[in-house]
Amino acid sequence: MPDFLLNALLAGLALALVAGPLGSFVVWRRMAYFGDTLSHAALLGVALGLMLDVSPTLAVTVGCVLLAVLLVTLQQRQPLASDTLLGILAHSTLSLGLVVLSFMHEVRIDLMGYLFGDLLAVGPADLAWILGGSALVLVLLALLWRPLLAITVHEELARVEGLPVAAIRLALMLLIAVVIAVAMKIVGVLLITSLLIIPAAAAQRHARTPEQMALGASLLGLVAVCAGLSLSWFQDTPAGPSIVVSAAALFLASFALPKRNA
Repeated sequence: MPDFLLNALLAGLALALVAGPLGSFVVWRRMAYFGDTLSHAALLGVALGLMLDVSPTLAVTVGCVLLAVLLVTLQQRQPLASDTLLGILAHSTLSLGLVVLSFMHEVRIDLMGYLFGDLLAVGPADLAWILGGSALVLVLLALLWRPLLAITVHEELARVEGLPVAAIRLALMLLIAVVIAVAMKIVGVLLITSLLIIPAAAAQRHARTPEQMALGASLLGLVAVCAGLSLSWFQDTPAGPSIVVSAAALFLASFALPKRNA
């Protein structure tokens, strides 16, 4: 196997592994629009990273984390509905990123690669960043699994039981921000949320417990990565969109199987 293809496979599998359980919480808590907002803001992070001459991946990570904190703060203090606020921030940050890039005439970047991913261009440094970020998120998810389930099932009851609901909710948003920053290189800022949501939605239909859904979402994500890379290798299609298309095909195929009753 060529080195570039091995790097792409390892990066895609690492992301799929962590996107399963995290995407399950995104589906349960109906946070898809929040993920879209962070992914749109990732392009602004790229632009600022290039302007400040720092690693775009690091800039995107810091930018997504800061935006997650800002969203939590604004949701608690502003009178607008959450979806309205998210819509404003999503399109504003994406447009601001494109405007900033337009002023940087001396910098030439592959904008399509950032928008739709360039998995086959993942190098050793990118792979180390992806593996490290995915491992960190998995460890933190394992530690926070029970509290996150508690606030997802019944937030008020969790608060009565003494759980720090606001801190746990913020931790979940920060984990989503890290995964989106890590995944940008793989599927691009416009397709990241799809990789979080589609495998989890497909697994939800046939899972009896939260753990089964998280594990099933990870397995479906792994299959989608392998199928998408195979399609890209043999048919010369873009790798990131091919993975998302494979995940969508698995989602449709899940309807052909009888739904499991709880």
